[in-house]
Amino acid sequence: MTPPPGWYRDPNAPHLERWWDGTAWTEHRRAPGPPGQPPPSPPSGAGPSRVKAVALVTAGAVLVAAVVTGAVLLGRDDRGGGTADPATGTRSATPTSAPTATSSPSPAASADDDPSVAVDQLNGITLPLPEGWEKPENIAQHDVVMTTHGVYDCPAGVGLCRHGLVITRTATAAEGTTPETLARRDIQDAAEEAYERNAIGQRLYGGITSQRTVASGQVAVAGRAGYFVRRLVATAEGPGGYVESLVFPSSTGTQAPVLVRFVFDAGPDGPPPADMDRITKGIRPIGDATTGGGVGSSIGPSS
Repeated sequence: MTPPPGWYRDPNAPHLERWWDGTAWTEHRRAPGPPGQPPPSPPSGAGPSRVKAVALVTAGAVLVAAVVTGAVLLGRDDRGGGTADPATGTRSATPTSAPTATSSPSPAASADDDPSVAVDQLNGITLPLPEGWEKPENIAQHDVVMTTHGVYDCPAGVGLCRHGLVITRTATAAEGTTPETLARRDIQDAAEEAYERNAIGQRLYGGITSQRTVASGQVAVAGRAGYFVRRLVATAEGPGGYVESLVFPSSTGTQAPVLVRFVFDAGPDGPPPADMDRITKGIRPIGDATTGGGVGSSIGPSS
């Protein structure tokens, strides 16, 4: 059964809880409350009407189960088959409980345990982990699904940096907006967030001095037609890096566009840009090990 809406452990950030709306993960997160605290109300905009609908459906299921169980027991009594067992009747009418924090409410449960892939449950995809990459640990930045091993002192002497990051998000798009439009619109923000200033205003690389597009075009991702734009960014400190915005339609839920950002340091210490293509080619819908894609692959239908 699909678990009811509620707060569960965030599979990508175990120290947080994330709102499950009954169908998919939302972007609402919170710190776990103290033990014994009453369950909080759904977050604003998380669909209270949906919660109410799920509650009504569950109540209806309990009522139907109780009626059926009562009829069976009464029939048994009429035939002289013995007395009814109230405990048995109660158990048969009780719906199954929601999954615990260790049980994912989606088919990603097994994927989460697979060391060869990173999982984005919200967008319903898995991404392969190339050699030298790992699932994120102790990452403050939201939506990071994989990083290169280890950290180093940032070139500008402020904080710690990583040679590579891969970030996944649900893109916000008006009806009819194409993956190409979204990718071209996002690439500037991706470059600035990666190499200009971080979320707290630090210039970890001394700021961007120049950037240019080195590749762009259509790409098949998990059998769907997507688009990517890749830029080479020069910075005041350090070797600069490559940034890519990849957008493609999701195969789950409302088919909202999925945005994948690649941030790779340039120079000998950074991951090879070819890893962007390897990861893109290996993106799969959760539970599907057959659908491929990648730069230069044939473009499948977009629906």
